[in-house]
Amino acid sequence: MKSTRNQSSASEFILLGLPIRPEEQGMYYALFLATYLTTVLGNLLIILLIRLDSHLHTPMYFFLSHLAFTDISFSSVTAPKMLMNMLIHSQSISYAGCISQVYFFLFFADLDSFLLTSMAYDRYVAICHPLHYTRIMSQSICILLVIASWFLSFAGALVHTILLARLSFFRGNTVHHFFCDLSALIKLSSSDTSINELVILVVGSLVITVPFVCILVSYGRIGATILKTPSIKGICKALSTCGSHLSVVSLYYGAIIGLYFVPSSNDTNDKDVIVAVMYTMVTPMLNPFIYSLRNRDMKGALRNMLARATSSM
Repeated sequence: MKSTRNQSSASEFILLGLPIRPEEQGMYYALFLATYLTTVLGNLLIILLIRLDSHLHTPMYFFLSHLAFTDISFSSVTAPKMLMNMLIHSQSISYAGCISQVYFFLFFADLDSFLLTSMAYDRYVAICHPLHYTRIMSQSICILLVIASWFLSFAGALVHTILLARLSFFRGNTVHHFFCDLSALIKLSSSDTSINELVILVVGSLVITVPFVCILVSYGRIGATILKTPSIKGICKALSTCGSHLSVVSLYYGAIIGLYFVPSSNDTNDKDVIVAVMYTMVTPMLNPFIYSLRNRDMKGALRNMLARATSSM
């Protein structure tokens, strides 16, 4: 007896890609290639600096190193395939490749959310409970938070992927996106997707809404603590430690709100595709610049590494 997938699903999907004219393909290919390489090299630099500089062996930079790795992986889920399709003028992706892309996209998107929440909690403890910071944010607690983030991301992405693999695709195999987006595939399916949509609502609340609320509560408490501090120096110090993280949170959740919560026209998916480019490529690229330009410790570590490299030449 043939499997349901063999009967009802094509062996590949067609990705319509980005809404750009053929004569502009070369320019956009160069732009996206530069963006992706900057993302990879910039986040690798963050990981290297944290690894080499003992002053950065703190909970905040421990979480930041995992966030940098996640950003590289998140961008790598979609960018290489998109760039390859643009280069060879192909729009196809295999069924297995599409399902795998959905899984890893969801996994690293969820992991980003949980890591940003852990970093917000770290800043809350550092500013609101400075005398107990070392005890609360111990090495074992930090490792436990990262393990929990990886496990919850794995479980959430796996649930969506298993439910997606059960769907049939009689209507066609053309995806109006530059990667295999879960919502685009559900719209394409000819099966009953009510369970998928319910799980998206429930799991999405757990992995996106709940962490976002936790971040807001953390910064609400931080703000209340800062207002109680009459010292301008104390306020500036608090803002300097939180500014980079707040910028990254604004970029991350701003893109999610624009992509999933702002209604778009039923006649076009161009807005969703453009926002997805911001979400998957631009935001991971900007994170290293935010943490390098706005963070005194990271700039100091970079200067020290360059000085050591220069002296050894």
